[in-house]
Amino acid sequence: MPPVSARLPVFPWDRLEPCKATAAAHPDGIVDLSVGTPVDPVPELIRTALTDAADSPGYPTVWGTAALRDALTGWVERRLGATGVDHTQVLPVVGSKELVASLPTQLGLGPGDRVAFPRLAYPTYEVGARLAGAEPVPYDEPTELDPAGLKVLWLNSPSNPTGRVLDKDELRAAVAWARAHGVLLVSDECYLELGWDADPVSVLHPEVSGGSFEGLVAVHSLSKRSNLAGYRAAFLAGDAAVLGELLQLRKHGGMMVPAPVQAATIAALGDDAHVAEQRERYARRRAELREALEGCGFRIEHSEASLYLWATRDEPCWDTVGALAELGILVAPGDFYGVAGERNVRVAFTATDERVAAAVQRLGGGLPRR
Repeated sequence: MPPVSARLPVFPWDRLEPCKATAAAHPDGIVDLSVGTPVDPVPELIRTALTDAADSPGYPTVWGTAALRDALTGWVERRLGATGVDHTQVLPVVGSKELVASLPTQLGLGPGDRVAFPRLAYPTYEVGARLAGAEPVPYDEPTELDPAGLKVLWLNSPSNPTGRVLDKDELRAAVAWARAHGVLLVSDECYLELGWDADPVSVLHPEVSGGSFEGLVAVHSLSKRSNLAGYRAAFLAGDAAVLGELLQLRKHGGMMVPAPVQAATIAALGDDAHVAEQRERYARRRAELREALEGCGFRIEHSEASLYLWATRDEPCWDTVGALAELGILVAPGDFYGVAGERNVRVAFTATDERVAAAVQRLGGGLPRR
């Protein structure tokens, strides 16, 4: 039996190791702006909720506690603008990446089925299709896709890696097209609360969905907005029929969010103050890095939301990665996200204030000639 991993591309971050070693050799240490992992403290109220629930000897439920489902439905209504959301329309999951990678398999897709995602995109959409044996289909415009055999249409707004935000008209057009062709539309909205030059909107907003969740699923995560990447706290909201089927499958698979993490999620979704505080940190770092990058010849494209600057010097992305690594700055090459990104790099602004300041200082001297 051939290994399942044979269906997959080389894990992209492994390719970055030589540049990481170069950056780490800088006398003042590496400034890692590549992966985009949160570095700021988990808010105290969330840590308290987690530890208060630490004595949880029994199995948690896959659907989560009633209190968790109340928190999820309440947040979807308050933050996404949806109305009348009930418990059948939400589902906790063990991190959003797990969901993205396994969703086509959990939906029963296989050979002959097709999964579409943006041409510049988070690579796990393609991974999920390949793991299921389905055909991955990158697109430029979703409404121009051939619907034959297409089972899942991924949207990603705000986009990783570009930070592009789809407006209501674009979202409405995608929803109408997917419904007309019987295609499940899954919207990755994990950066929705991190809009800077635009106000991202969910596909579940009534002005987009028409007040119905039919054929729609939105993916949300607490990793970025609450610094909970280490907690693996995420959830789905949308079509009750789709989520009900996933719930049944996940019960059999024992895909349970740990009870203390469920308690922490309730606390996180019930508090907006820590989200605003974290946004201020990111806004400051974003502004400093953008100015420094533009000052040494970069052009910033899109980047109106998310935790990244999509930057280019109009050269092959690995040349840019190498030049920055010589300054001790590590960024992600754009071709990690598709061949359309081969002249861009993705610069995360998730490093500490001290490391961002170090990057800004180094960029002030310009990039080395290569």
